[in-house]
Formats: sequence, structure tokens, C-alpha cells
Amino acid sequence: MKNTTNKNCSSEFFLNLKKIDDHYPEFLKEVLNENDSESAYQEIKNWKNYEPTKLISLDDLAKKTKVKKIYYKDESTRFGLGSFKALGGAFGVLQYVRKKLQDQMNHEITLKDIKNGNYKDIVSNYVVSTATDGNHGRSVAYGAQIFGCQCQIFIHSEVSEGRKNAMEEFGANVIRINGNYDDSLKVCIDESEKNNWQIISDTSYEGYTEYPRYIMAGYTVMAKEILDDFEEHEFPTHIFLQAGVGGFAAAMCMRFWNTCFINKTKIIILEPTLAPCLIDSMRAGEIQIFDIKKETIMSGLSCGEPSILAWEILKNGADLFMTINDRNIPELMRLLADGQGDDQPIEAGECSVSGLAALMAIQENKEISDAINLNHNSRVLVFGTEGATDPSIYKAIING
Repeated sequence: MKNTTNKNCSSEFFLNLKKIDDHYPEFLKEVLNENDSESAYQEIKNWKNYEPTKLISLDDLAKKTKVKKIYYKDESTRFGLGSFKALGGAFGVLQYVRKKLQDQMNHEITLKDIKNGNYKDIVSNYVVSTATDGNHGRSVAYGAQIFGCQCQIFIHSEVSEGRKNAMEEFGANVIRINGNYDDSLKVCIDESEKNNWQIISDTSYEGYTEYPRYIMAGYTVMAKEILDDFEEHEFPTHIFLQAGVGGFAAAMCMRFWNTCFINKTKIIILEPTLAPCLIDSMRAGEIQIFDIKKETIMSGLSCGEPSILAWEILKNGADLFMTINDRNIPELMRLLADGQGDDQPIEAGECSVSGLAALMAIQENKEISDAINLNHNSRVLVFGTEGATDPSIYKAIING
């Protein structure tokens, strides 16, 4: 089926007819695999204040949207950072500190040694860096603080002061540059090379894949928690995954792949219309860079170039790529904040309602709905990837 555009909601769709309809393939295990996931889970579950986040059933919203079930994975409470990103960046920092210490000390270093501060005088001289729209940088800064190294963070011109301040509260030095996220990443790479800082980025590019892989592995803790929550008979028929560079979406896609194959679950990848780098890449059959001219309200998804690791997984494992515009985001945030009917109120940030917006956009397009079997019997899983990570922006939207 060709690409289609729903002019009523300004969404575009790309059905992936080349999706691999089989178990997770061997060649992708070099990108990310179950052993990576298990290693991350075994470490992160022992961190202070770790607990699984809630999987909430939104029964009244499901009735409103005419599907059987809507499950909402609420990441607003994760480690007190308000975002799923807490699982990735901090885990990447820990892996760097261990590797650097082992190279310097020339013997095995345990993660327990690092967490106990056995090498704090040495680690205090290490410097990690990253570029961010906010949430990932907060996680890297959090990891740098708890594991004892320095942190340099690069943000672009549209990142809010509230998100900047949140990173600085963890001791990071935050540098604002002109331009968009991709511009801040370029500056981060240049400055890190000059100063011998270690980049802990959630996007991978040619010559840089080790730490994005750790970060993606950290994200899969969410999927582990979800799988533990589900009985086989109630597993989702459709999983909506929001994408910026694609690391989160690819991590979830990998972890669910074999289970999804068994259950015939559809994986839907959604992006803002203002930053459609993955759907553009799918159309072209190779990675495309989108020059972002205007920032989406979903700031965490405002990325113009896919992660090369994420691209390899998603182009082979996702069923549908689509875009959504900003129009319905404030309304959906307010709907969750108030609670639909008897559904519990939820603090959902701008990116957190993107899956619901995508669900509603598909329902306006019968051809796409039929193609992915989205109907009144569907059980939908969406990810509330963030809470009010900038309280002032959240409050302004909710009260707007």
C-alpha cells in the first residue's frame, strides 16, 4: 500500500511492507539483544529508589475512543526525574565510569565498587557530556552526580529555562547554543573531542554506538516491567511508540519483538509532523536528515536525524510509521489531568499523550485502520514517557 495522508488531521502514514514477520533475527542481535536487556535490568533494579512504574488501565478513555482497552505506562514517577530517560543516560554514565576505571587501574572494577565510592577521587576527574532537549540531559546529570563525575550538557535555543535549571540542580554545567537539537549535538561532539570528554548520547552515529546501546538497554527495563504485568490472553494488539531519534522506540521494539510475533501485535512508530526523520527515511529506504525549522510542542521528539542503531531495528520490525501534529496535544494533556470518567487523573507531559493522538489520527483513516486491524476489539498500549518535566510549561498548557 502506498503512503497516505489524512488531510483532516495532517497525519501521514507509511505501512512497512518489508517488516520481518518472524522472530527477532540474529543479525539484529549485534545491535541490541535480550542479554543487553537482562544485564541492564539486573543492575538498575538494585538502584536506590527503584520500583516499577504503574501500568494504568484507562477504561473510560477506551470506551470514548471505541477500542477494547487502553494501557498507559506512566513514567512520570521514575526515580523522581519525571521521565523514562532516567533509565538510560544514568546507566550509560555508570558503564563509562566502570570502563574508564578498568582501563586506568588495569584490573576488574565492579559496579558495586563505583556505587560505594571506592574510587571517587579518580572518578571526580572524569567528564561526561551530552546534547539534549531536556530529559536525557537530566538523566546524564543525575548519573554523573550519583557516580561522582563531572557533566557538561549542551542545549539548543528552544529548551526551556525550567529544564535547564533541572539539569543544573544535579551539578551539570549547561551550555545553550543557537539552533536546534541537531546543532547542539554537533557542538557537543566538537567540544567533547577537543576536551577529551566522553559523550553519553541517546543517538548513535557513524563511529559512535557503544553508549547509545547501553542507553537503549536501560530503556528496556520498562518493557520487562510491562511483560511482568500482562497475562498472555490480554497482551496488547497494538503498541504505539513515540520517536525522536528512535532509541526508545527501537529498544521497546526489540524487547517486545518475539512476544509480539507470537501475539501478532502491531508496532506503530509516531513522530511530530515538524520532525519526521524516520518516516522520511522509510520512504527513501535509507537514513534521511530533516532540517527542523519550527519546534514541536512535543520537545522531546524534536529530532532531525535518526539514530543508526534505532534505524536498523525499526526499519525491520515496525508495522507502521506515522506523523501527528501538535493540535490535539494540549487537549489530551488536560483530558488525562482531569481523568476521563472514572479513569484516574494522570500528570502527562507533552510527549506522553502522543500515542493517544496517534491512535485518534489512525481512527480517522479507515484504510490504515483496516490495514493494521485497529478496531473495537483492539487492546492498545501507549507510553506516558514524561510527567511535568517543566512544571511552569505544564501548568500553562493545562490551564490554557
